[in-house]
This record gives sequence, structure tokens and C-alpha cells, in this order.
Amino acid sequence: MKKAPTAAVAFTLSAAVVAGAVGFTAGASSAEADKRPEPVVQDEFDPLGPTMHQTKNAGRTVHYSDTGDTGRTYGDPVIFMGGTGTTARASGMTEFLRTTREDLGQRIISVERNGFGDTEFDPELGFDDYVSDVETVLDELGVRRASVVAISGGGPYAAHFAEAAPQRISSLHLAAASPPYGEKSSYCGKDDEELKEYFGEQIRDPRSWWGFDDDSPMHRIPGFTDTAEEDGGRSYYLQGQKGDPSAQVHEQKLYCERPGPDMSRLKAPAYVYTGLKDTTVTPEAQARWSKALPKKPVVREYDDSGHDVQYRHWDQILLDLAGYADRTPVCIGGKTRVLKEAAAERALDRGATAGSCAWRGEDSAK
Repeated sequence: MKKAPTAAVAFTLSAAVVAGAVGFTAGASSAEADKRPEPVVQDEFDPLGPTMHQTKNAGRTVHYSDTGDTGRTYGDPVIFMGGTGTTARASGMTEFLRTTREDLGQRIISVERNGFGDTEFDPELGFDDYVSDVETVLDELGVRRASVVAISGGGPYAAHFAEAAPQRISSLHLAAASPPYGEKSSYCGKDDEELKEYFGEQIRDPRSWWGFDDDSPMHRIPGFTDTAEEDGGRSYYLQGQKGDPSAQVHEQKLYCERPGPDMSRLKAPAYVYTGLKDTTVTPEAQARWSKALPKKPVVREYDDSGHDVQYRHWDQILLDLAGYADRTPVCIGGKTRVLKEAAAERALDRGATAGSCAWRGEDSAK
């Protein structure tokens, strides 16, 4: 008998095997299909970060972000004043706890500062102009009063807002915030050219500007450092600034102004959040807030944080914003609990950790 070519035999066998496999798989899939839940596709988009808007004030365009674009995300207004050299979208760096923020009913609004991101640079503008921009945005949104959160270089702007419009602040939250009081920073003695060279080298690479220490808990948040670096790029390159340090130098010089604003008319409660390992705005510097505020603030100090306390303990800040200042989030046996202060202290003494269990990751159940 004449033998079939080897290639033909191989093809025939392969086809048979494949056909059998397809038939088996199809049968299994059909049987399993009845066990699967009905597929559901969402009716609304998930946000990719806070949405940018714009309005006009004193002939200039004011850019701001707002998480309150839909009924789902509306809530009690919070003005977010980010660190130096950040855009109005930097508030999105806190959205790793968006579910908690929305559950607590907090709406985050951030007004962009002079020369960063979308906002054109005007060397004639100062703190008063920013205060005016914030009030314009609040009026545009129909917001009479709001809480204020200021982090790092947002601190001086919050103090000036508290001096000019204390009646519009429902609570003030200062997290690793630089105070415009007391001794000036050492760079304040430098001229413009020296400052441009000094800060220009730092901001040309946003990865360096937004770098966190290797042991910082920020590295546990998926995508956090990428988001921070992207905001740096947006801040210094969006309008074709090409890393021009002029806006940064201008802001740094504003920080040198003394005396600081008079906050004596502020009646709202205030909170100060300090990372005891902070070498950027030291605990000693942050203590100046207590002297400048008219009433003794609630001071929360954390030995697990440095100049990242504003993120590491954002869960506590959200609780304080929502009126739960008597509660503390702790992780116990892999479950986040929100306890009264005394109960939280006992839990921490028994080995619980501060904040959401998300900070412990795979170790949270231990």
C-alpha cells in the first residue's frame, strides 16, 4: 500500500485533535455559562481624576478642579491648597481613598495658583489675588462656607485666606503645612538669578521634585508616584513653560514675606498634622501654627511619617473634615475599624496600626 506523506498524516491528526478540543471546550463553556452571573456594564464613567474648569476674575482666567461634577460625588465643600509648584489637579493625589471620601460626603475643590499648570504667570500677583480667586470660585459654585485643607507650601495661602475671609472657613486643616511665621528660610537672602538656578535644577526633572524616600509608605499606593510626577510635568510644562522656574521663584519669594497674616478673626476649629520625621517642614516649624491661631488647634503627631503625613494619614483628615474628630481609624486583624479615641489607643497598644489596613497591604491580617 502506498504510504501517505508524513506531513499529510501530521496535518490530519492535528486537525482531529484540534476539532476534538474545540468541541470539548465549547461543551464545557456552554455548561458553565448557566453558572455565571449576568454581565453588568456601568451606567456612568469612573473619573480619571478631578475635572478642570475655568472662570474669570479681575480680567484673568482662573482655573480650578472640582470633584462635585455629578450627583454621586457632590458633598460638603473642601478647598484643597496643594504644596508648592502643584496644579489644581494635585488634589487627585489623595484619591487613593476616594471611596472613603465619597462615603463621608466630601467634595474637593482646588484653585490653581499663579504660573502653574493651565494658569498664566503674572509677576505682579500675590497672596491677596489668590484669595480673591478662591472667593470667586466659591461664588461661582454657590458655596458660602468650606473647609480648608492646606499641605506643605499651601500653608501660607491658607493663612492669608483665613485672615481675609475667616467667615467662609468652616474648619482649617494644616498637614505638613509651612507656616508664614517666625524665621525665614535660608534661601530668602538669594537674588532672583540665584533662585532661578537653584530651583530650576530641581523642577526640570519632576521625578526629582516629587521624589519620596525609599522607605516612604507612598510607594505602597498603586500609581501614586506616577501621578505625582505627572502633576509635576503638568505644572512646569503644560503651557510650554519648558521648566521655566519663574513662577516657582515668585512663589518662593512670597513665602519669605513677614510678618505673616493675622488670623485672629478665625472662629473655625483648626487641626495640625505633623510627621515627626519631617525634615522639610520640621515639627518645630509646624509648632508655630499653634501660636498664630487664635484658638488652640487639635494637634495630631505621627512618628511613622515625615513630609508625607498629609497622605499617610489622609484617612484621619477625611474623618476630621466630616465631623468625626473624636474617631480614629485603626487596622485590627485585617479589618479597618473607626473607633472612639480611647478605644483606638487601647487597640494600638495591643498591636493595631494607625489608619486603613490598606497601608499594611498583605500584612494587614497579621
